[in-house]
Amino acid sequence: MRIISRASVALAVLLCVAMPAHAGGGLFGLDHVVTYDDSGIWARKYQNGLLDVLIAGEVAGALWEGGETRFGRTLWQSIDASAFAGVASEVLKYSFSRARPSQTSNPNEWFQGGGDQSFPSGEVTFVSAIVSPLMFEYGREHPSAYLLEALPVYDAIARVKVHGHWQSDVLAGFALGTGTAYLVHRRQGTPIILSVMPHGIYVGIRTH
Repeated sequence: MRIISRASVALAVLLCVAMPAHAGGGLFGLDHVVTYDDSGIWARKYQNGLLDVLIAGEVAGALWEGGETRFGRTLWQSIDASAFAGVASEVLKYSFSRARPSQTSNPNEWFQGGGDQSFPSGEVTFVSAIVSPLMFEYGREHPSAYLLEALPVYDAIARVKVHGHWQSDVLAGFALGTGTAYLVHRRQGTPIILSVMPHGIYVGIRTH
């Protein structure tokens, strides 16, 4: 239920910011080209910076903490989720080979070949997969953890504004990243990638 409610909120936000308001095509009938905006907080450099910081943060934090602390284990779940969801998004991109808004104004151009990789959004997938385990783990105790949801929502809006993706691309990325994180978080036992790490990594650099 939490995944459904969060996806509904993200969808509502995206629909509110999508402009101009008119009937679209593609998946869900909401795909259309919006006014291009690569300025201010929507600039591409900030989108890249966000992803770089999140990836560096999850890896550095996981290596430092190891898997024997609650926080460390959660960070390793983020690594699992982002790795598996990232691979899945790449497979889907090549399978559907959808043209991006920067390539066409028609959201119904699917199976165009290897150079078209709009569906789903890989970046939104990564951002959602990285932050979701933290929200699943700490959200009930510390509701402020849910503020992390602003990061994938921001990235989704930004990707649409710079014509990197259609609206349904970012929604699919959000669902893929969040869904994978949910499954990883519910899994019992040691996070998969951590399980193949040497003992020094398992206990964490801080302890070792």
